[in-house]
Amino acid sequence: MKLVALAFLGVATAIFLATTIWQSAGAPGWVGYVKAAAEAGMVGALADWFAVTALFRRPLGLPIPHTAIIPTRKDALGDSLGEFVGTNFLAERVVRERLRRIGVAARLGGWLAERENAERVTSELATVVRGAVTVLRDEDVQAVMEQAVVSRIVRVPWGPPLGKLLERVFADGSHHKLVDLLCDRAYEWVKANYDQVMGVVSNRAPSWSPKFFDSLVADKVYGEVLAFAWAVKTDVNHPMRLALDKFLGEFAADMQTDPKVMERAEMVKHQVLEHPEVQNVIGSAWATAKKMLLDAAEDPSSELRTRVRSGLMALGGRLVADEALRTKADAWVEGAAAYVVLNYRNEITTLITDTVQRWDAEETARKIELQVGRDLQFIRINGTVVGALAGLLIYTVAQLIG
Repeated sequence: MKLVALAFLGVATAIFLATTIWQSAGAPGWVGYVKAAAEAGMVGALADWFAVTALFRRPLGLPIPHTAIIPTRKDALGDSLGEFVGTNFLAERVVRERLRRIGVAARLGGWLAERENAERVTSELATVVRGAVTVLRDEDVQAVMEQAVVSRIVRVPWGPPLGKLLERVFADGSHHKLVDLLCDRAYEWVKANYDQVMGVVSNRAPSWSPKFFDSLVADKVYGEVLAFAWAVKTDVNHPMRLALDKFLGEFAADMQTDPKVMERAEMVKHQVLEHPEVQNVIGSAWATAKKMLLDAAEDPSSELRTRVRSGLMALGGRLVADEALRTKADAWVEGAAAYVVLNYRNEITTLITDTVQRWDAEETARKIELQVGRDLQFIRINGTVVGALAGLLIYTVAQLIG
């Protein structure tokens, strides 16, 4: 394009020289009009060449003021560009109006409602989870878990909350199934351990007692124990069961009010937490959870990914069908965007200004010239043509007046 613009200047110059020589040799009158047009075209071409060149470099290398504007004013131009973007594009009103016209919630809902899109989002989330879990150091996570979980458990007394929980369980009768199980197991144990019961009774008998008498007494005792166990097993209103219910109720109340019982509960708590097996369980909890997360994230058919995908599709359907939810979601998006614009607009525009400041001045001028230079060369061409027409018009007016 530079060659084309230069060609226009060359043609105008050639015409001017030719008409000048012709006039000196006695040319017709109309040659003056051509000469005036060519002369004005030359002036216009040179003026626009100077203007275009002055944007990017000093014409002919001369230190003319207000030339090489882009290299010398690069940082100021970057600041002006950043301010322009911040004022006209990152204004709260502009952002809100744009988001309102877009309808983010409706578009997002329609996009998520499609299975392949929901699967894509699920895959991306799985990748994020894998990356986050892999980056985290096991010892750091375990330390945090111990600090967050164990310390909280230690600080909170066990007695009152556990007593309140047991009180509700006993009041609802939910413990009866456990009592039934214990009674069944007690009866089955007595029934299956005749020899042990007989041996206990025989060993407790006096040494002078006859053996056959000890056997009779032991057999009688076993029968009574077995009958007692059967009665407790089959009779839900047995005094033993009622006594157990009363004991459990009093125990639940004591855990909430009795200082001694509460103190013993704290001792038990510390013993449990300090047990090596409990410490191992706490330490290995993260390893187990990590393996579960990685396996679930890797497997496209895992329950976790299936539920996430179904949840995303359901959310997309609701955003499309539920206008109230859609309106609320749009308000959230607008509010979040407005918050970012109001609080971080300067940081965003700084990205523009800092980037421009890091550019090399000459390289910047060259890149911009390559981007817009074609249009700028048309300015030179237009300057030549318009200058020629203007010169022709001025010469014609001058001839008419003369």
